[in-house]
Amino acid sequence: MILEAKEKDAEILAEMATKIWENDKISELTEEFMEIAKDENSTCFLKFIDEKAVAFANVALRHDYVEGTETSPVGYLEGVYVKENYRKKGYARELVEACEKWAIEKNCKEFASDCLLENTDSLKFHLAIGFIEANRIICFKKNLI
Repeated sequence: MILEAKEKDAEILAEMATKIWENDKISELTEEFMEIAKDENSTCFLKFIDEKAVAFANVALRHDYVEGTETSPVGYLEGVYVKENYRKKGYARELVEACEKWAIEKNCKEFASDCLLENTDSLKFHLAIGFIEANRIICFKKNLI
């Protein structure tokens, strides 16, 4: 079963999210997911098996330019995670489909995502569920002080 997350689910989401956003603290992520639950421009979906949360996806509306897109807003897959013992069962695809449906309900005509260049598993996943590669970029920074 897939359900849209509520504020009460923030800690469950945060625990899973630390597996993909390893530099973030559970407390910070919990707070962020509580805000997302109240935000009409973003949401999370949880996949439950036997009443246990085993996966999640986070989707948002992006009104700024999104690489490779031509419309606005764009539904944007911010993250998707499936606990290791539950992978390769189609749960991530189900979650992304829930995110896409949500984006359509928000009048989006396009859906986008990203991954790090070295994350070949994520690249394969995105291609397998129908994304096409829009671009590859290298980001730069320079200290001014």
